[in-house]
Amino acid sequence: MSRRVHYAWIVVAATFATLVCAAGLVSAPTMFMRPMEAMFGWSEAAISSAIGIQIALFGLTGPFAAAAMERFGVRKTVASALCLLVAASIGVTFVTAAWQLLLWGALVGVGAGSIALTFGATMANRWFDTNRGTVMGLFSAGNATGQLVFLPLFGQIIAHAGWRPCAYVLAGVAATMIVVVLTFVRERPADVGLPRYGASAVDTTPPVKADPLRRAFTTLRDASREKTFWILAGSFFICGASTNGLIGAHLVPACGDHGIPETRAAGLLAAMGAFDLIGTTLSGWLSDRYSSRWLLFWYYGLRGLALLFLPFAFGAGVLGLPVFAVFYGLDWIATVPPTVKIATAAFGRERAPVVFGWIAAAHQLGAGITAYVSGAVRTQIGSYDDAFITSGLLCLVGAVLVLTVARKIATPAPVPAR
Repeated sequence: MSRRVHYAWIVVAATFATLVCAAGLVSAPTMFMRPMEAMFGWSEAAISSAIGIQIALFGLTGPFAAAAMERFGVRKTVASALCLLVAASIGVTFVTAAWQLLLWGALVGVGAGSIALTFGATMANRWFDTNRGTVMGLFSAGNATGQLVFLPLFGQIIAHAGWRPCAYVLAGVAATMIVVVLTFVRERPADVGLPRYGASAVDTTPPVKADPLRRAFTTLRDASREKTFWILAGSFFICGASTNGLIGAHLVPACGDHGIPETRAAGLLAAMGAFDLIGTTLSGWLSDRYSSRWLLFWYYGLRGLALLFLPFAFGAGVLGLPVFAVFYGLDWIATVPPTVKIATAAFGRERAPVVFGWIAAAHQLGAGITAYVSGAVRTQIGSYDDAFITSGLLCLVGAVLVLTVARKIATPAPVPAR
């Protein structure tokens, strides 16, 4: 391999591919809702409960996964999580009762949560001294690309063969990624005799080997003393309530309420994924150059306006939903790169992945609550409009909240492992 290609970019490619596949696994349940309703007669609220558990555990697993990556290594942690996802994807094909979906949701949540945002944050911090925002933007966009790649495929498989073959496809994809991770991902640049990308010297600092549970909780204790942590966690709670838990989980069934078939609805989500791939990657580039506070202000504000427009988009003719898809898609998870940048500045490179894991837990808690509540509201009143409007208003609150982050943050001294 040419010396001109830093191995960090090989790691980026393998990490991005893994994140894309994890996003596909997480997005599958929204495509299973209608087929499971039709096959088993389960209510939307019952299925939404499983999705809510999945989303909540997806986030709550993050800080412990980040600490486990420090203690046991990234490759072992991620490969184990992928094994769990293989088992969950095969296991869901055997469900016969609604309560069994809760176990499926829990397994997918823990498995995907061990891979998602904290994996990207860990690798970006370990391998890059410069361009971390751009790389984190690319990793965050992996979520969008996963939907772009998998949702149309799911729609076609479900339409022609049913939902169970989709689960087998997911198991095969997860198994393939185990091979990719074990073959191409390396723990740190020093393992291949290189400095971090953009650095001049190899970092020979020994890795932290602290107990994962203790490290996760002591990091939370220390971070929770800082105002910045609560601002980021609160804004990310709103972020989750307006993305994964709402649009990710309920746009397809909401389209069904308006006579839009699943294949077309999946195409709409895929289009959002395409625009989010652009928007989130661009957000990473912008976060390397401009104020993260103001970037977050615009992201939350524009997302809020898009959600307030959504109930009217369904009745706005052929242009209504495409216009929503463009503006909402560009902003889907563009909040991640500037949030990671603020967390790294406030808590230091060593603790940032675990701190961000707790911030991401707030994101998924908001998503999990919203996924359940939105399904329950739909069951009771027959419409998602109130959920869309409420989340839109919350985003406007989030836009104001992020401006309360201090303009200049002093990076703390490294904290020894405990």
